[in-house]
Amino acid sequence: MSAVCTPSSLPSLAVPGRATAIPPAVRHGAWQLAAGQATSLKAARASVLRVRQGRLWITCDAGARSSSEDLVLGPGESLAVPAGQRIVMEPWDGHGATYTWDVAA
Repeated sequence: MSAVCTPSSLPSLAVPGRATAIPPAVRHGAWQLAAGQATSLKAARASVLRVRQGRLWITCDAGARSSSEDLVLGPGESLAVPAGQRIVMEPWDGHGATYTWDVAA
């Protein structure tokens, strides 16, 4: 794996009583973020984030060449993350999201 995953210290924004229903077949080989959950990933090597289900709100850290940037990615969309780049992400809505994180080819 090319990333260090740490849970965010943000408080939960989950809606009480709303279940996240993501089929096991979609989760296989992927990571899941529940509604209101956030995580931070830092690419040890060039990597690719791919959204499998749901939508992810992603904030890329500012660097020497660019400012901080927010993106929203949906199912089937991907983001190339250069080595050393850190991103913070959370589900865009109250349904959670599933994603994969792989070393770039």
